[in-house]
Amino acid sequence: MADWLEHSVQVEVDAPIELVWSLWSDLEQMPRWMKWIDSVKVPEDNPEISIWKLNTGGLEFTWKSRILKVVPKQIIQWESVDGLPNRGAVRFYDRHSSSIVKLTIAYAIPGIIGKIMDNLFLGRAVESTLKNDMEKFREYALQAKSNVSQ
Repeated sequence: MADWLEHSVQVEVDAPIELVWSLWSDLEQMPRWMKWIDSVKVPEDNPEISIWKLNTGGLEFTWKSRILKVVPKQIIQWESVDGLPNRGAVRFYDRHSSSIVKLTIAYAIPGIIGKIMDNLFLGRAVESTLKNDMEKFREYALQAKSNVSQ
């Protein structure tokens, strides 16, 4: 039996929603700002599926995710279809001169990991990492905005 943990983090980015959306919706670029994500591959013949590889502290997980819902400039929602059980959504809020990006993820802790680690400790580590990842995304988006302006 697995325990599910859920986290929500958000960041405000001083960039237009179109830019923020285009950066985030390019899933293969996520390792640029997500510390634990080693790679994301989207097969050309099936863009609704993505293959993810996570690596942290010597623990490596892979999974396939399926996009459940896409509303451009508003939401991308997914769930894993094999491998590490997870689901979530990233929501985008247009503030005209800025954008808010809110990431919500839920993941199942495999029984063996739960026995090794205290879920409370693991949850705090994941949330802290996600907050840092969102800050890195803000920097990434601001750099992209600066490159577009030049």
